[in-house]
Amino acid sequence: MQNENYIVLGMKDISFFKEKSKQIRKDIVHTAFAAQKGHIPSAFSMIEILVMLYYQLAKITPEMAQDRDRIILSKGHGCLGQYAILADLNFFPKEELLRFCSKEGILGGHPSRKVPGIEVSTGSLGHGPSLGIGMALTNKNSNVFVIVGDGECNEGSVWEAALAANKHQLDNFWIIVDYNKYQSYDHTQVICPLDDLKEKWQSFGFQCEEVDTINSPYSFMESFARLQKTKGPKCIVSHSIKGLGAKALEGNLSHHHLRSMSEDFRNQLLMEIDSHA
Repeated sequence: MQNENYIVLGMKDISFFKEKSKQIRKDIVHTAFAAQKGHIPSAFSMIEILVMLYYQLAKITPEMAQDRDRIILSKGHGCLGQYAILADLNFFPKEELLRFCSKEGILGGHPSRKVPGIEVSTGSLGHGPSLGIGMALTNKNSNVFVIVGDGECNEGSVWEAALAANKHQLDNFWIIVDYNKYQSYDHTQVICPLDDLKEKWQSFGFQCEEVDTINSPYSFMESFARLQKTKGPKCIVSHSIKGLGAKALEGNLSHHHLRSMSEDFRNQLLMEIDSHA
């Protein structure tokens, strides 16, 4: 599916992304239902971005070694989405998803390097950007994409890394901000206002664009194409909704960390995913 003509998406491409995004969301629900735990809304808000990265933009396959691109999920608690995609791309058997957070399985509640396709162990927030800069410095022929949460941007280490990326003028280093407006316990505006996040990244030397992932997710491709032609580190701020794709989850903090899921609620989520435009 990797395609250099990513800026021009035909109906076939858009249909593929829509169906793949629904499939990944359903895989997440089945995974969380089997484990009776997991951060579903944090995963849902970035599914379209992950799908476009893994299935179109990044050079990543299970067979590629040093010459592959890197995708680092710095907001590691959203790992259910990344696991579902890695399984779909045959990094490990899909059956492994149903052993999520069990002693018999390899998939933990946060990403671990023991899992095929996971570049670095994450969970403690703010570490992904610095680790990504190291990778971008040592292999300038590959792109490094680091996905951070908006709440994660409260971490000082994120901005220390941003300074370093600009200092080294890393053309191959990308920050993708999953700007879903929430963190664990409240709205990001309440916990620590981010104000104009695009302007902030620009002030740290990044070429930056914003994308409306709620209404026009595939404009991400156009932003990617424009930014790829620029020098220095790049950033895309993806405006989203926590729980995007299932009405029962959207903007509902009570589902931040799943403690249990009834069969009825699972079926409701699956129906809502199907009806999502």
